[in-house]
Amino acid sequence: MDIAFPYRIDAGGRTATAGRDAHIRQMLEQLLFTRLGLGALRKLISAHAEDAGMRPDTTDELVLAVNEIATNSVQYGGGGGTLRVWREPDAVVCEVRDRGFIRDPLVGRMAPPIEQYGGRGLWIVNQLCDLVQIRSAPSGTVVRVHMHAARPATVAAPS
Repeated sequence: MDIAFPYRIDAGGRTATAGRDAHIRQMLEQLLFTRLGLGALRKLISAHAEDAGMRPDTTDELVLAVNEIATNSVQYGGGGGTLRVWREPDAVVCEVRDRGFIRDPLVGRMAPPIEQYGGRGLWIVNQLCDLVQIRSAPSGTVVRVHMHAARPATVAAPS
């Protein structure tokens, strides 16, 4: 059983239910999660990406990236966190907040040495997402990722 508590908030800060309003897709959606709620988190991200018209491979990349961030929140950020998901005109944005603190201002920007155990999660997130923003203070960390809803197809160079 997933332990997660979803709710949606409109621009005025009012909560709403999923089936009630036609404008629900434009609303911010939040999910409080623990380790038992990671499945619900992945389903929520996938649903937002599919609703945005994201290609299946891009959807998988976004789900993988945000799952990695959320897993870090469970392991290092106090046992869980809050996922926020919303649409921008050309992207899906996911933000994970937790109580952890990241000391390295460049975490995830450079590939870790091959012999290093661990430390690849945020680097992988940076490889998968179009934009990764990390803000950390002693009070907690916020990691925000942007993924374009419709990436152009890769075109092979002529041979």
